[in-house]
Amino acid sequence: MILFVAHMITVIEVKKNTNESNMNLVRRFSRRVQESGIIQKVKSKRYNERPESKIKVKAATLKRIARRKNHEKLLKLGKAVEVVKRGGRR
Repeated sequence: MILFVAHMITVIEVKKNTNESNMNLVRRFSRRVQESGIIQKVKSKRYNERPESKIKVKAATLKRIARRKNHEKLLKLGKAVEVVKRGGRR
């Protein structure tokens, strides 16, 4: 059994020994693949997202700051209730 990975140059080769069953061959092969770390690399690149543009990050930050200022203003006027955050998931 031989495995070729497209992005990386990795070759895993397992030859069948005498008196070895097919299931043992598959088991040895899958163990070699796991030890090589190919599966983790492929899974980590599976949902690769492009980073947001600097303009979008700035706009989101300015929006968040404006929302916070508005909320603080409403708190001072007594028109908003202060939200008490509790501990999140652990």
